[in-house]
Amino acid sequence: MREARVTLGHTDISIRPIGLGCMGMSQFYGDADEEESVAAIHAAIDAGIDFFDTSDIYGAGGAATGQPVRGFGHNEELLGRAVRGMRDQVVLATKFGARLGPDGSVSVDGRPEYVAQACEASLRRLGVDHIDLYYTHRLDAAVPIEDTVGAMAELVAAGKVRAIGLSSVGPDLLRRAASVAPLSALQSEYSLWAREVEQEILPTCRELGITFVPYSPLGRAALAGRFTGDTAFSGDDFRATLPKFQGENFTANLRLVEELKAFADERAHSPGQIALAWLLAQPYDIAPIPGTKRAAYARQNAAATAVPLSADDVAYLAQLFDPARVRGGQYGALNVRPRGAGEHASR
Repeated sequence: MREARVTLGHTDISIRPIGLGCMGMSQFYGDADEEESVAAIHAAIDAGIDFFDTSDIYGAGGAATGQPVRGFGHNEELLGRAVRGMRDQVVLATKFGARLGPDGSVSVDGRPEYVAQACEASLRRLGVDHIDLYYTHRLDAAVPIEDTVGAMAELVAAGKVRAIGLSSVGPDLLRRAASVAPLSALQSEYSLWAREVEQEILPTCRELGITFVPYSPLGRAALAGRFTGDTAFSGDDFRATLPKFQGENFTANLRLVEELKAFADERAHSPGQIALAWLLAQPYDIAPIPGTKRAAYARQNAAATAVPLSADDVAYLAQLFDPARVRGGQYGALNVRPRGAGEHASR
């Protein structure tokens, strides 16, 4: 159980331990209704959630994901509309770096001049005069990370951004970036069934005073217990491309989820709440951002901060979802084209 607020690294920005990821309101997980999404954001605020995560690329679709196109910046505009008049109640995080080409492919751009341009565009779409937490969404292999982070630090100095962070990078890049300017957050995938960050990333965040922000903390809804072996994902649902959700991998993983559901039932909580409580029980500064476009799920997720887990419970769940028992990697093939040689796709 973790009711106490989390302070983003190297700042005075204080947030509730569970935020709201808004990506699915614009793409990746099938149809989404804008008014229903706005209602979910309002329900989250009413439930005490104050940390909201978006990106300028959400809604752009494109060949990288096979998703329908709502428009570059759609999710930022949606979130900005939802929180209009409530700016003092929310902490807004957004990301830049991924760009959509005319052919639908995604490239990355970390040039200092683009950092400034992207920030100005996000400020307009969000309808605010500053961004609370600004991340690089992807790293440009043609630009030293020191140059990109240096440009982000200039945004802080100019008052356009309060704090900066990175997404899905390793410990060496974290240290290089942190040598340029204080990093407040690292956003990467982390959940009971995606635990790659435990070996090196989380200890490095602790060493550098960086708050860790897990995305997909509910395993893209699988850990919420919403799927069965008969579940079929539509062509506009990103999960259809992910190894954990395919064939025998999916069948094996759902067996683990069934055990999670039984554990949750014994404690009169939802499996999703248990999965979030397990993350909050880890010995790190952590602020998960489960995504949803439904008000009821936003309220349910917010209540996970009050779910008690004993040390034995935490150990049992870790053993249940031992990485050796979870089938399938993080992603299938994505059409991501870096500007320079090599590739540093972050998400």
